[in-house]
Amino acid sequence: MISLEVQHATEARWVPEDEDFLRWASAAAKRDRAELVIRIVDETESAELNGQYRHKAGPTNVLSFPFEVPEGIPNRLLGDLVICAAVVEREAREQGKPLEAHWAHMVVHGVLHLQGYDHISDSDAAVMEAEEIAILKNLGFPNPYEEIITA
Repeated sequence: MISLEVQHATEARWVPEDEDFLRWASAAAKRDRAELVIRIVDETESAELNGQYRHKAGPTNVLSFPFEVPEGIPNRLLGDLVICAAVVEREAREQGKPLEAHWAHMVVHGVLHLQGYDHISDSDAAVMEAEEIAILKNLGFPNPYEEIITA
């Protein structure tokens, strides 16, 4: 069971319901009990955080901030996800993907990052992508890495 706080710091046209965020995060969590914060932001806040923490210019789709606790101390907190609504919407449109499916992918992707998954090396990326594909399939969403063919 995940305890989830969703913070809405954007005036985006469409953002999924908090119950959807909970369902998607729960599907990706590898723990029986966990706490998570998802903050939905605008491009300005995303760009500021991306610059401050990743030293990259501009907004990004999802940032993950895992909670690191000293060994031996019980911990239920996974960490925080910051998702930029405008970037998610733009990517979904550009990639020809359903908006809800792309939101679900960003949540699953971020929660996996909070649990130590990464995609820096090709082998790590293959493991993470396979996990994402399986989780999203169980949620009823298509493979996010398949290219959409439009006529």
